[in-house]
Amino acid sequence: MYDGNFSLWCDFVERDFISGEFKELLKNGVINGATSNPSIFKNAILSSPAYKEQISKYSHKKPKEIYEILATSDIRLAAEAMLKNYVEKDDGFISLEVDPTLSCSAKETYKEGKRLYASIGMPNVMIKVPATDEGFEAMSDLLSKGINVNATLIFSPSQTKKCLEAFKNGTKKFKKRFPGATLPKAVISIFVSRFDRLMDEKFATLNIPTAKLGIYNATKCYYEVQNFGLSNVRALFASTGVKGDSLRPSYYVDELMFENSVNTAPLNTIKEFLKGEKKVIKPVSDEVINEFFDLLKQKEINIKEIYKELLEDGLKQFEVAFDEILNNLKGE
Repeated sequence: MYDGNFSLWCDFVERDFISGEFKELLKNGVINGATSNPSIFKNAILSSPAYKEQISKYSHKKPKEIYEILATSDIRLAAEAMLKNYVEKDDGFISLEVDPTLSCSAKETYKEGKRLYASIGMPNVMIKVPATDEGFEAMSDLLSKGINVNATLIFSPSQTKKCLEAFKNGTKKFKKRFPGATLPKAVISIFVSRFDRLMDEKFATLNIPTAKLGIYNATKCYYEVQNFGLSNVRALFASTGVKGDSLRPSYYVDELMFENSVNTAPLNTIKEFLKGEKKVIKPVSDEVINEFFDLLKQKEINIKEIYKELLEDGLKQFEVAFDEILNNLKGE
């Protein structure tokens, strides 16, 4: 449906949705992939009646075991629905994140990612790994075994470069072990809107253009991915929903509709996006981006501190959501 190898994925997973509207969106070529995270599963599992029967059936198991049964069931359903896309090389990927509390252990993250991938048993699953120092090692090891990877919580060009090096090493090892085999795929999930939600109020007082930092930073990271030139790795723009009425609902999709990229967006954002042009655009130039970042320096805005705060907050949010799921299942 879209030109320039641009893909639109749905940043939402819920059992009844997968069985219904999700399949229609796939059939109509609106989306060709999907993503999940602990916050999405928390909202689905704790608010949808679709899970009650299965939770009751496995109530004798530990909370994490129940969660994995519920989550892998949904991921398998979505993967099966998108298998046609995958076979036709039209993406068709669905992501499942490892336990976010393991983000400080490369070994445990790798072991869990490998186990979850095997338990789902579908080739079009991506194991989602947070982009921490330990995560880079785990994602490289997963890719080397032929497991597709979604590197998540990318906020900085530095994280992007480290992901690329990890994927380069993983791909090299895979090629050595399996000469001529189809390469596993990876995406680098660059978060966007959280920058503007964090900084726009302050920027307005300093006469810095608002609703630009997320776009310019994401574009900076996109250039890193494109210039690195790994054929099995693409930039994915995440956190592209809009909060409030100050921006049009599809702003972070429209402004980042770049060649050879993926945008994963909430369902309502996708519906708003479909009302517009739906044409691939050229990214803003390096010169414009550098001018903006120079302005931040002049205004004494510490971008490295922003990167650090957003990463720490992102990791915490996923851990809290995961704990809420387990605590709720413990009480069932």
